[in-house]
Amino acid sequence: MVDLTQATMDRIKILFPHAHEHVADLLRVECAEDLGWKPCTPAGLERIRFAVLKLSRGRADRLRHAIREAHLDWRDVLMAAGFGLSVDAHRSWMPDAPAR
Repeated sequence: MVDLTQATMDRIKILFPHAHEHVADLLRVECAEDLGWKPCTPAGLERIRFAVLKLSRGRADRLRHAIREAHLDWRDVLMAAGFGLSVDAHRSWMPDAPAR
């Protein structure tokens, strides 16, 4: 299990205000070592974790789907989120609160 950066937690709280602890646990367990991403550190995984969060648009079903896609090929998830062409593109992404 790889912990989350504060920046990842900040984005989780915006997208999933009522389920942020559950989503954080999901990312710690399901979006971690088994992706094959190096370095497998909180900062190293931040780009993929931001990508699955962005693709979720605040919906748990979309988040689970994006995590499954990352397990198939994390590069596809990075491209779909717009983070594939620059190693720093994810850093400027901040989600809007989802419409409820």
